[in-house]
Amino acid sequence: MPPKKAVVEKKTLLGRPSNNLKIGIVGLPNVGKSSFFNVLSKTELGIARNYPYATIDPEEARIPVPDERFEWLCQTYKPSARIPAFLTCIDIAGLTAGASTGAGLGNAFLSHVRAVDGIFQVVRAFDDSEVIHVEGEVNPLRDMEIIQTELRLKDIEWVEKYLEGLKKTGRSLGSNSLADRARKEEIATVEKVLKTITVDEKDVRKADWTNKEIDVVNNLQLLTAKPVTYLVNLSEKDYVRKKNKWLPKIKAWIDEHNPGDPLIPFSVSLEERLVNMSEEEREEEQKKIGAVSALPKITQAGYASLDLIRYFTCGPVEVRAWTIRRGTKAPQAAGVIHSDFENKFVCGEIMSYEDLHEYGSEAAVKAAGKLRQQGKPYEMADGDIAYWKSGA
Repeated sequence: MPPKKAVVEKKTLLGRPSNNLKIGIVGLPNVGKSSFFNVLSKTELGIARNYPYATIDPEEARIPVPDERFEWLCQTYKPSARIPAFLTCIDIAGLTAGASTGAGLGNAFLSHVRAVDGIFQVVRAFDDSEVIHVEGEVNPLRDMEIIQTELRLKDIEWVEKYLEGLKKTGRSLGSNSLADRARKEEIATVEKVLKTITVDEKDVRKADWTNKEIDVVNNLQLLTAKPVTYLVNLSEKDYVRKKNKWLPKIKAWIDEHNPGDPLIPFSVSLEERLVNMSEEEREEEQKKIGAVSALPKITQAGYASLDLIRYFTCGPVEVRAWTIRRGTKAPQAAGVIHSDFENKFVCGEIMSYEDLHEYGSEAAVKAAGKLRQQGKPYEMADGDIAYWKSGA
């Protein structure tokens, strides 16, 4: 008999098991966070001011995620309504050294970070005597150290407190009941979390965890478990010439401390100029300076960092992108549209965007045998086009 194939356990994702995830803009005061939020959301919600703590209450905006597939589907179906995928973005007040012990707006700031699922960390790498720096001088490496240290210190405080409570209630554990064994395993995992951020000096998201451990980690809602995308705010001149003295050092710092995290250079001052132009003017200006807006790339990176994907529903009435988390099964994906679709799920008729793009029409996809009926176990792929069937 042929040997049985080893079953590979599907990795549980770090973070909230939800499709409605949010990303927060984090950084020291006066690094360009609120100005970045304004151009990203094309609003004046974030008050950009030349002094610390201009932003106190977090502002929220839904940013359309650029997607060539969505644009092509709209051109093909010519729908009455078109609804792209969105990334929910939060502008959070600036953090300062000592935030973990309540300095500045420390506790409020950290509670706002705890409420989001991922982080855009804005790092200032431009000199401007008119824009003060809370630490006195521009040094992005120091700024990154401050943020990482403060988030870790708050996590350490939180985990120590949680572990203390677990051990108090776990003193009488001695039996081999399922409940006692589960509690012992939880204590061991929380101790491992504490070792990771204190002894190993690693962010929680950079450690290796089993699926059982991830369930415990997710329950803790730790600041250092959230994915980070580093956004380096350059002067327009440096961004256009793709050169800045800090960029190689920032890249080296990320490779040493948080390898694999995305680094995207951009220029708030350039984005502020481009955002107020018409589409034609913007294209002309970008050709003239030889550089393009980084906002589409940033939005896509933030969306991907949260393990979000999208599937489409298409027709003459509406083309719509639905946001789901990677690994979502068909019934739960249908449930994003309406809970009845999940509760009374029968099946989904699924085709891939690639097949529709290649064959040109639904009829041609069907004729080629590429339209598939999928049941409850089916895991959605990014770019699927779905028609759901549910019971009465």
